[in-house]
Amino acid sequence: MNTAGKDFASKSVPRHLARGALGFGLIIGAIALVPTVGPAALLVAPLALIAFRGCPTCWAVGLVQTVSRGRLRRQCVDGVCTLTR
Repeated sequence: MNTAGKDFASKSVPRHLARGALGFGLIIGAIALVPTVGPAALLVAPLALIAFRGCPTCWAVGLVQTVSRGRLRRQCVDGVCTLTR
């Protein structure tokens, strides 16, 4: 799978953490409100996917990309990829 064009990073780590807090908060809130509001509370869960820019795994990959941005670069030559500073 070619992931050269995939970038899930944010402009800053605090911004990325805020997106994660919003996404996880929406998921937890949706599940916690089911007993009081009913299944309609689950309608807010898809909003978490917007905050995560996909799924929680996409958010975690983006966190790693945001932290390593400017520190590591991937170089691919003849099908062999390496990380360089």
